[in-house]
Amino acid sequence: MKAVNTCKAPSAIGPYSQAIQKGNRIFISGQLPINVLTGEFAGEDITSQTIQSLENIKHIVEEAGAAMSNVVKTTILLANIGDFAEVNKIYVRYFQAPFPARTTYEVSKLPLGALVEIESIVYQ
Repeated sequence: MKAVNTCKAPSAIGPYSQAIQKGNRIFISGQLPINVLTGEFAGEDITSQTIQSLENIKHIVEEAGAAMSNVVKTTILLANIGDFAEVNKIYVRYFQAPFPARTTYEVSKLPLGALVEIESIVYQ
């Protein structure tokens, strides 16, 4: 196993890695919408937070030498499932058909009060 870390995405807020690479698979931990330059959420709305979470994933994917087209699975955690349609509008900016397999859940709370957290699995 090899840890994948980039300074272009926020550091883990707990005892875990940004991502772990094992063979040709990369497991990216849930990415909060933290802007690494400010240390704060990218904004207060689901659009800006979704963009930031996906940008953080993109930076980690690229650090591992892969591309967003290598993402095969995502899990999206939402504070409000009513944001599902708005998240989809942003999601299609980062992924094209055939889209990664995906699961989306509404959860009661996310770390630091985020509106969204996204994790992914990459296959190279």
